Amino acid sequence: MTSLSLWSLVKDGGFIMIPLALLLLTSLYIFIERCIVLWRAAREDPTFMGRIRDYVHEGDIDSAISLCKKHSTPYSRLILKGLTRIGRPMNDVLVAVENTGNIEVTNLTKGFSWLSTTAAGAPMLGFLGTVVGMIEAFFSLASAGSAANITVLSSGIYQALVTTVAGLIVGIVALFAYNVLVAKVNRIMNSLEQKSMEFMDLLNEPSM
Repeated sequence: MTSLSLWSLVKDGGFIMIPLALLLLTSLYIFIERCIVLWRAAREDPTFMGRIRDYVHEGDIDSAISLCKKHSTPYSRLILKGLTRIGRPMNDVLVAVENTGNIEVTNLTKGFSWLSTTAAGAPMLGFLGTVVGMIEAFFSLASAGSAANITVLSSGIYQALVTTVAGLIVGIVALFAYNVLVAKVNRIMNSLEQKSMEFMDLLNEPSM
């Protein structure tokens, strides 16, 4: 009994399998790289805000700034920007903090557009390969003349459908990777918003 192997399917898919393979490898790289970045960004020191509060109440802004630089996380950079604006109107401080938060989120979402484009484009690319393969199959059938049979046609169709399957697989992988990363970024965004509100409340607290 003849069995199918993954490598034989890849070879039978034709040239369309090359860009699909590149899309898959790039998407996996982006997913792994972003997971590492987001994991680092999500790490929090539970004592951070308490220490910042103590420094601000003591008027030791330099120590608070040094602590933020030492942590070097999205939320510490957000607080750092706010600290450098202390003494200005509260609205200016809030705008600076919000702008920094937007920049941090933008940095965290690098490569997301590639994943979303791959999720939408890979199935279309696979379907293109199928259409091209079907044309070749029917051309082979027509060229066979009197020797034409179902084997000639079914062999061509089988090869053509491989690219559709490959395109769907790449698209599904990219879609799931994109959604997982978006969920992680949303959690970080919520944390940044919480930290920004906590910092603004801190500035309005009376000194002990």
